[in-house]
Amino acid sequence: MRARVTHTLTYRYSAPVLLGAHRFCLKPRGHGFQRLVDFRLEISPEPSRLYPLVAASGDEILRARFQGGSDQFLVRATSIVETDTPPLLQVCLEENEPHLPYPVGHLNGDLMGSLNGWLPNGQHDPAAVDLAQEALMGSDQRALMFLQQLVEMIQDRVKYTQRHVGPAWPAGRTLKERVGSCRDLAMLMVESCRCVGLPARFVSGYHLVEPKPKRYDLHAWAEVYLPGAGWRGVDPSGIGIIDDRYITLATSSKPELTAAVTGSFSGPPGVESTFDWQIEAEMLDATHSVTGMVSAGHGVDVSAFLPSP
Repeated sequence: MRARVTHTLTYRYSAPVLLGAHRFCLKPRGHGFQRLVDFRLEISPEPSRLYPLVAASGDEILRARFQGGSDQFLVRATSIVETDTPPLLQVCLEENEPHLPYPVGHLNGDLMGSLNGWLPNGQHDPAAVDLAQEALMGSDQRALMFLQQLVEMIQDRVKYTQRHVGPAWPAGRTLKERVGSCRDLAMLMVESCRCVGLPARFVSGYHLVEPKPKRYDLHAWAEVYLPGAGWRGVDPSGIGIIDDRYITLATSSKPELTAAVTGSFSGPPGVESTFDWQIEAEMLDATHSVTGMVSAGHGVDVSAFLPSP
């Protein structure tokens, strides 16, 4: 798939404010199954300093500093991205499908940060442990069947809904509420995978669904590391194993580090702010390959997970 995505964020203030340091996660990934053909970032007012850096996840993010005051802050990122569908998991794993729980000692040490639990002491949320154990019982301890079971259980127990404000909920709250946004379901997936020794992390990006919606929004899903296949995207609020219609912006073990824009401002007492965004996507190449997943509704095709017969 080849697409142009324009993401505009507009902040307005009731009085001029001073903008503090800002961090932008708006530059799409440029490696793996995704190629960044062109990227342009427009910022108004123009920052006094703008510089890139490589985050711990390997993603490129941008930082900016500002001088002077303004009653409006506009950020517009325009990207042209090409994506490929990853090879089928059963092809990558062949006879070496991981069995779960996966021994932590068999993993590369660089992945340890993607195994920690949600709780401050690094322990896993008990609700995620219970969910993972239940999915494991019905999977014959095979990683691909476990992922399939887990996605189906999440979609059966949690109703997907949009929620634009607030951080991702912990697993326990999402399961208790029985409703959650894409970021809530993504963190539930991340936590549950980590409980059985599969490194997992949070992903922020775009999902260019078909048919085209009235309004695109940022989307969140999980990436799970499978020994022998590497990092693979899994969308528990969508089709399961992702296809080439997903565009990754940023990944992290901490969801808050993938926010499109983070920063601060200071102004006179009582100053108020409003925020609006718009995401436009144009398909430059209609070619779209599929990896055996159903794209309608929230169904998950078993063929995306299971080894060939």
